[in-house]
Parts: sequence; structure tokens; C-alpha cells
Amino acid sequence: MNENQSIGPELAMNAFDDIPKAKSDAKDIVGLVKSSGRVTGYQLSDGNTVSKEHGVEMAKNGEIKGVGIAHRKDSEYLKSLPDGDEGNNLGNLPSVSQGRVDSDSFS
Repeated sequence: MNENQSIGPELAMNAFDDIPKAKSDAKDIVGLVKSSGRVTGYQLSDGNTVSKEHGVEMAKNGEIKGVGIAHRKDSEYLKSLPDGDEGNNLGNLPSVSQGRVDSDSFS
């Protein structure tokens, strides 16, 4: 592969364990909650902040759009679905404070 070629979307999709179908009223992730540089939660487009684990469960239930589920060791996390727009990748979103936390609070 030369320097002008990139990994295609098909190959990137193989990194996901699951790509849930989002419901019509699904939320977007608009910010990342971080602690010591690690993602611990997600801020949603409705202003709520959820833990990473609860965000994964919401995505599995179709309540968060534009993401798939991947894992590292024994931990599941969300990844942006490749759509050709680098600006909406989760890693490019701003870090936010915890704000309002859902019922599955940070621990």
C-alpha cells in the first residue's frame, strides 16, 4: 500500500463486534467525558451524560446513532462508524465535564 492509499471503509467495519440499528429518535454523541485521558462517558445530544458502559448498552438498544461496538480486552466501547467525515469521529469530539449523569452513574 502506498502513502496515498488508506484503509477502506469495509476493512474499518471489521473492527466492530456489533453495529446496532439506530432507532429514529436515537441520540448523537456530542462530547467525551474523560478521566486521566481515558474516556469514561459520553455526552449526548439531549444534554445528558452517560457512563461508557451505559452508552454501550444504549447503543445496543438503538438509542445512540452513528456508532458501533468494539472491545479491548474485556471492555466494550463505542467507535464512530466510518462515513468519510473525520470531524464527527468520537476522537475528534470535545472533552466535557460530567454534567447531568444518567441513572447508571459513574463509579
